[in-house]
Amino acid sequence: MNYLEIMKFIEGKYEPEKMKGVTAVYQFELTGEDGGYFYIDVKDGEGKFVDGQRDDPHITVTMSLEDFQQLLDGSLNATTAFMTGKIKIKGDMSLALRLQALLG
Repeated sequence: MNYLEIMKFIEGKYEPEKMKGVTAVYQFELTGEDGGYFYIDVKDGEGKFVDGQRDDPHITVTMSLEDFQQLLDGSLNATTAFMTGKIKIKGDMSLALRLQALLG
């Protein structure tokens, strides 16, 4: 998968009711071959998925494309990935706690 396929995959699984009450921009920076940038603009749960970078995200999640794929398929635990430095998070840490709901 490349980063656009991952973005479309997440978009297909996105459940607005799980993000109800959240208004924030989640920026994803996926590194490595076929990596790239996309963000999710969440407004009271409704998510708009956009290819590219946003100047003012509330939270930026950086990780390798390979690790992100493992996170999505369940073979990489998000907490373990964060503690071992595979996920780097910049911004509002309370939004990081909502990542599990965001990613399905």
